Amino acid sequence: MERWKGRVALVTGASVGIGAAVARELVQHGMKVVGCARSVEKIEKLAAECQSAGFPGTLFPYKCDLSIEEEILSMFSAIKTLHQGVDVCINNAGLACAESLLSGKTEGWRTMIDINILALSICTREAYQSMKERNIDDGHIININSMCGHRVVPNADVHFYTATKYAVTALTEALRQELREAKTHIRATCISPGLVETEFAFRLYDRTPEKAAAAYESIKCLKVQDIASAVTYVLSAPPHVQVGDIQMRPVEQVS
Repeated sequence: MERWKGRVALVTGASVGIGAAVARELVQHGMKVVGCARSVEKIEKLAAECQSAGFPGTLFPYKCDLSIEEEILSMFSAIKTLHQGVDVCINNAGLACAESLLSGKTEGWRTMIDINILALSICTREAYQSMKERNIDDGHIININSMCGHRVVPNADVHFYTATKYAVTALTEALRQELREAKTHIRATCISPGLVETEFAFRLYDRTPEKAAAAYESIKCLKVQDIASAVTYVLSAPPHVQVGDIQMRPVEQVS
C-alpha cells in the first residue's frame, strides 16, 4: 500500500458497514479518502476518530445522494477542485428492497437500479475521466459486489436485487475490457461477499427486524473488516496483476 500514500480515494456509502470500514482502512494506510453518503454525520464522527488515532491519511466527508446524477457530478467537481481528482474509486453503495418479481413495487425496483447499477456506472465513468485527464495510468476501480452476483438463491425478497448484482458482475468485466481497449493500466475489480454482519439485512427487513437478526445469528458471518482487508489486498497487488473478482463467504454459509 506504500504507493497509495497521499493518493485520493472515493468511497461511496461510507457512513456505515463495509463503506465505513473501507474508508477507515484506506485512511490508516495514508490515503486521502472522500467518503460520501446521503447523511454525513457518521462519516464526520469517523473522520474525527481517524484523526484522534493519528492515522497518516485523512477522511473528507461529502454529502451526496447517489440517486441524483447532478449531485454525483457536483461531488466529482468538488474533488477535482480540492484534491485534483480521484485515483481509486470504491463503488460500495448498494441496497436491497424486499420486492419480489411477481408482486414487487416498481418504486423499489427503480431504487435498486438507481443505486446498484446507475450510480455505480456514473461514478465509474467520472472516476475514469478524472484519471484520464490527469494521465493517471495506475488507478483502480473496485466494485463491492455480492455473491448474489454469481448465483440465485431461492428467496423472492432478493431476486430483483440479485439481478442488479449480476449487472455489477457484467459491468466490471465490461469495464476491464474497455480499459484494455483504451490502452491504460487502470485496473477493475469486483469483491463479492456472502453474508456480512452489517445493517444491510435490517434495512431489507425494516418491518420485521427479527428476520434480519435471525439471518445474522444463524452462522458466524463475515465482518466488515474482512471486506476492508480484501480491498487492501486488491490495491496491494503488483501493477502487472489484476484481481478480477474475490468471492468470499463465511465458512458456514451453504449457498
